[in-house]
Order: sequence, then C-alpha cells, then structure tokens
Amino acid sequence: MSKEPDRIFSQPLAQVPDFAFNEDVVRVFPDMIKRSVPGYPTIVENIGVLASQFAKPHSVLYDLGSSLGAVTQALRRHVQIEDCRVIAIDNSSAMVERCREYLHAQDSMFQELLPVEVIEADILSLQFQPTSLVALNFTLQFIKPDQRLELLGRIRNALLPGGALILSEKLCFEDDEQQQLLTELHIAFKRANGYSELEIAQKRSAIENVMIPDSLETHRERLLSAGFSKVTPWFQCLNFASMIALP
Repeated sequence: MSKEPDRIFSQPLAQVPDFAFNEDVVRVFPDMIKRSVPGYPTIVENIGVLASQFAKPHSVLYDLGSSLGAVTQALRRHVQIEDCRVIAIDNSSAMVERCREYLHAQDSMFQELLPVEVIEADILSLQFQPTSLVALNFTLQFIKPDQRLELLGRIRNALLPGGALILSEKLCFEDDEQQQLLTELHIAFKRANGYSELEIAQKRSAIENVMIPDSLETHRERLLSAGFSKVTPWFQCLNFASMIALP
C-alpha cells in the first residue's frame, strides 16, 4: 500500500477547491486518513471482527464507499462463513482502480479469502442484494442530508434477519461547549500527527461544504426511522464514532 505522505494542502492556495477523491487524494489517502481520523485503524480492523458475528452463509457483504478497500480487506481477514462474498463499491474511478490493485496483492498473501467484486457506482442508485452485513465507513457524511434516510431504508430492507449495518461517522454535537472542546482536541490530534496550521485550515475549507456530519442523536433517530430496531454505539474517539444498527 502507498506510503506517500499527505502534502496536498501544504502550500498556500489562492482559492481552496472543494475536496474530491481524485488521483491526488488517492495517492496519499492511507497517510491522510491515518493522520486525520482518530481511531481509524481500530475501527477498520474491528469492523472485520464484528462482521464475523453477523455474516450469514450464502449472503453478500457490502462495503459502501470502499475507498482503497481497507474495510473489505478486514472483512476478508475475519469472516470465514460458507459461500459469502464481498461487494465493494465506490464512485471514484481512481479509488476503484487502486482498490483492485491492493486486493489483488492481498490475494497473493492469504489463502481461502472471501471472493470480492469491486464496482464503480453510485450507492444511491444501487439495487441491493440480500445482505447480512453492510459497512458504511465514513461514507454517509458525504451524501446529501436529504438523501440519507432513503439510502438507510433501502439498506434496512435488504438486510437478512440477524444481519447488521456498521456505520462509522464524524460527529457533531448539540452542546456548543462539547462541540468546541472536541473540535479543538481533533485539531490537536492533527497537529500531533505533523499537520501545519495552514494544512489544517485549508483542508477544513476544502471539506466543509462536502462533508456534513450529524450528531449521534440524529443518527440514532434516522436509523430508527429507516426501520432499524436497535442502534448501539461501539466505539468513539474524540469526534469520530462507529455504531451497530440491527434490523
């Protein structure tokens, strides 16, 4: 996997463009996500562990917004269920191309992995097959808020009994003091990982109109409205969290 450092926002830009998952981002994405999202490696690896408890024989496992396939790789490491397969979907052609390369490399390192299909597509128009596990790992936050409930409803309708949705997201907070505290701590996390004040400020400008986070309460209410019966947060580090939603 690429180890190229993230320097995308290291030089002053006259106008900061909206963030996009283009070739420049794909090239540095492993470094960017590790240095920007507290707890990311723990979340990814444990999605595989959790999935092994919900995956059912003869079913599909979805990695929606799969980027470079980190979650897909975790699913393949941990899920050993008869006749399961993974479908990884992303709408960035650059991500899909590189994801296929990484998964091919994983195939050469491990034996008896779950088969996987990587598709370039818009998950909003996806026709879901019956599934026992859906991972939405920092993906819903990039979808327009008024489209989120409909997507979650279709995921819920596709889930088999005993299956689960694992949803990871950046959070906002309804309490202003809590919001300010965790925002400042997240900035401190980025500083500690080597990002300059310029990089932090320009990345914030690039992403603020593209990624719109929700509060944990909003996620819970929306998931229940979509037909899920129970929502259980299982991980939080600063303003990033992951939850399990059961049908």
